Amino acid sequence: MKTLALATLLALPPMVAACADETLTGYAEGTYQLEEIDGVAFQWGATLELGEEGRISGRAPCNGYSAEQTAPYPWFKPGPIMATKMACLHMNGEAEFFEALGAMTLAEANGPVLILSNEDGREMVFRRDP
Repeated sequence: MKTLALATLLALPPMVAACADETLTGYAEGTYQLEEIDGVAFQWGATLELGEEGRISGRAPCNGYSAEQTAPYPWFKPGPIMATKMACLHMNGEAEFFEALGAMTLAEANGPVLILSNEDGREMVFRRDP
């Protein structure tokens, strides 16, 4: 069984092997608007920006944020999320957003859609700005 797995890995095109260490930024660069968390429309507005390799940033309902994200695609593992500390009317949405973002472990980039998910069945759906 191990021989078959190794043979399959060695048969991969060089391009796939070269991409193995790229983070999500290498696959889905841009700014994404959050549309829903766990199948429910997110009404407070939040973004996820993938620009600088190994980092995520964006705007939660109230505050700007950033974090390290060095897991290779398709894995997603944000480091400690640092955010500004402004108060606003949407603090519940802010807490919901940060809690969900910190729980995500997988990423699937498909055109303008980015889906973050985890093994517990949680999911965040984002759409890239035009």
